[in-house]
Amino acid sequence: MSSLMATMISGKSDKEMAFLHDLYVSTDWGERFAELIDEHVKLPKSGRVLYVAAGTGGHVLAMQERADDEVTIIGVDESEERLKLAREKAAVVKAGGRIEFRAAQLETLAFEDDLFDLVVGDASMVAPERLPEVLAEMVRVAKPGARVALNVVTASSFGEFFSIYWEALINVGMLAQSETVETLINELPTVAGVEALAATESLDKIESWTRPEEFDFASGDDFQNAPLIKDFLLSIWLEPLPDGDSQIVVTREIARIIDEERNEAEFSLSVKATLVVGRKAN
Repeated sequence: MSSLMATMISGKSDKEMAFLHDLYVSTDWGERFAELIDEHVKLPKSGRVLYVAAGTGGHVLAMQERADDEVTIIGVDESEERLKLAREKAAVVKAGGRIEFRAAQLETLAFEDDLFDLVVGDASMVAPERLPEVLAEMVRVAKPGARVALNVVTASSFGEFFSIYWEALINVGMLAQSETVETLINELPTVAGVEALAATESLDKIESWTRPEEFDFASGDDFQNAPLIKDFLLSIWLEPLPDGDSQIVVTREIARIIDEERNEAEFSLSVKATLVVGRKAN
């Protein structure tokens, strides 16, 4: 999801969305995906590292702290407001010339071919249809022999919500919109699909790791009002509905169903966090 799309759907300014991203996406959500990278991707001893979709820079700064002095990390993101926060963080820790943040469209990275010794991308909040072009750009700017690592949300994620979403549409008389749910389910890539995409981009020695994650909510209201849900995920899931009034009606029904079915237990949203890593062929 681009920062422009998120702003248009949420109704909030890009600056407001950047602060929400820093507080609610980069933390609980982003840290879980960052852990996969930290566990399975080794930083080079020297050279340049590119971090695609760097957000507000928290994980970039954490990587920089672990990196040797001969490593330079460049973080790119589509939101200039998120990058402002990232640069402020870098200034506080006095990262100096070893770290840099730049604005760039993920499908058109403004770098020469074969430039980076490691390329990392966090596509956990990127629309699935964008993945082929994003990965192609990541591979293009990597040096031959360099590793390319991509985080994604894979199939079977959000299953609890999609079931309730479908039921809510039926309950409020919006049967014609129920195909929206099927589309959301089918567009999530499988792990095998992402691995195949990596192979298509001439990566070899491809490996992947998937870890189930859960996000718990005390009630239907807590779910629909949580910034991670309301301003990022739910705004995208509801975007295909005809208008704002329809979205409000469906959202209320979703909250009602959650409360009816959870029997005073927490409502859990499950996510399959996946990391795919490959080496750019020489």
